[in-house]
Amino acid sequence: MEKLIVEGGHRLEGTVVISGAKNAALPILVSSLLTAGWNVYQNVPDLRDVRTIERLLVDLGAVVETTGSEVKVSANAISSHEASYELVKTMRASVLVLGPLLARLGKARVSLPGGCAIGARPIDLHLKGLEQMGADISLEHGYIDARADRLKGADIYFDIVTVTGTENLMMAAVLADGETTLKNAAREPEVVALAETLNQMGAEITGAGTPEIVIRGVNELGPASVTIIPDRIEAGTFMIAAAITGGDIKIAGCEPRHMEAVIHKVRQVGVTVKEEPGGLHVVGGEAISSVDVKTVPYPGFPTDMQAQFMALMCFANGLSVISEAIFENRFIHVSELQRMGANIKISGSVAMVRGGTRLAGAPVMATDLRASASLILAALAAEGTTEISRIYHIDRGYEGIGKKLAELGARLWRVQE
Repeated sequence: MEKLIVEGGHRLEGTVVISGAKNAALPILVSSLLTAGWNVYQNVPDLRDVRTIERLLVDLGAVVETTGSEVKVSANAISSHEASYELVKTMRASVLVLGPLLARLGKARVSLPGGCAIGARPIDLHLKGLEQMGADISLEHGYIDARADRLKGADIYFDIVTVTGTENLMMAAVLADGETTLKNAAREPEVVALAETLNQMGAEITGAGTPEIVIRGVNELGPASVTIIPDRIEAGTFMIAAAITGGDIKIAGCEPRHMEAVIHKVRQVGVTVKEEPGGLHVVGGEAISSVDVKTVPYPGFPTDMQAQFMALMCFANGLSVISEAIFENRFIHVSELQRMGANIKISGSVAMVRGGTRLAGAPVMATDLRASASLILAALAAEGTTEISRIYHIDRGYEGIGKKLAELGARLWRVQE
């Protein structure tokens, strides 16, 4: 197992190129299960989660060919309808195969998912929606068993906004008999990217990006050729890297319109953010102002940026109140920031961060993907050297982050524990 050593106190400067979005790539790769023929995907990030979903597709009988950032998938002959525990336990997004398998094969057996320990994230809404579409679902021995001769269109209302639930039911509905309406649907850019992919395959989907998505079922789909959208969370993380080190970073290949809430908050702390052709130019100020943040579904401030923003607020002047309204267990990183000297108090779903105390390097442990990013950011600005263990979490969602940071002037290296 590796750990990351970070030497703090170095200003970051230069240009970083943003990779394809993990949260767009995973459902789009899974959508290949809906059709025969070769689907071609460009700008696919080289991440542990992507490799996991590719192994799952192969396990189901698909053929996957990877050349650099290009991935080709053919699900012409699916040989299995079962997603095993050994693969699904490592990543929650694996549950996304449920909808496509059920829609195409009429049956699916999928292990209950695992992934980051940031909250319950139940899949009840997925299952209720599929039952409304006529699926017979049972839970036995840790597996979801679903069957349907052919799914039927239905009006489905999500009690809470769910990204994977919206994606799963959207993929299930494209081959259903009749029209399906998803109300209170997720509006994320990744949901829109999946809808556009499905439409390229021959689906009839309207309303993606709004709270109401309408899917008119078709009899069959064809293959697609798709370029994965840039990762807005990676781009946001590098914005924080510029802010926390007082740096000067050009973020190339990002999509500013996907990041408006984050851009707004970063500007509020006193950082200059300018939109330029092909990306953003972020210049940190001499002082960081405290700003309150509450995570809400898109287009609000993303929960996937909460930990990184908290690291920034540790260096701000004054008190910042950070409210986590999406996941109930997403403050695990707080205890590790406290080990570095952060002054943070938690009351339920609210963290009060009093900045102005200089952080110092310490041995810390990453607990999930975004917690890993927050600890790296804090370490970049802290005094001395920080050792971050369980760094394998970062490889799930940030392509070559160590190399990218080093090219901007950071001093960090991986060693075996």
